[in-house]
Amino acid sequence: MTRLRLYKSQRLLVLDGAQGVLRTFPVGLGFAPEGHKQFEGDGRTPEGTYTIDRRNPESLFHLSIGISYPNAEDRAFAAAQSRSPGGDIFIHGGPRRGIDPTNKQDWTAGCIAVTDRQIEEIYAMVRDGTPIDIYA
Repeated sequence: MTRLRLYKSQRLLVLDGAQGVLRTFPVGLGFAPEGHKQFEGDGRTPEGTYTIDRRNPESLFHLSIGISYPNAEDRAFAAAQSRSPGGDIFIHGGPRRGIDPTNKQDWTAGCIAVTDRQIEEIYAMVRDGTPIDIYA
């Protein structure tokens, strides 16, 4: 079974298959990458176990696959603070054609950025329902 693992501190996305690691990708994160995403606009990338729950072939960032943040726990925490948890967390391509997002690290609003070529590979290999574990 395919799985994704993201190691935020190492800026590394790992794609696992039935026989082990298939590919690894360097990534850029949100503009405030330390800690778990809690609120809309905090610039953080979530931490925990989520799933790939949607795909966007028309993404402004080349292609993108969505992560199931916020979950019930994330929503409850934000609601307890009378805040929005935010959403629309994706693994996506670069900011502009020809610009390598890994040269401009941690520029997203909380998403996980890879190059356009890398998102093409990930998009083709990862199906909706694929688990993703995101570690600090």
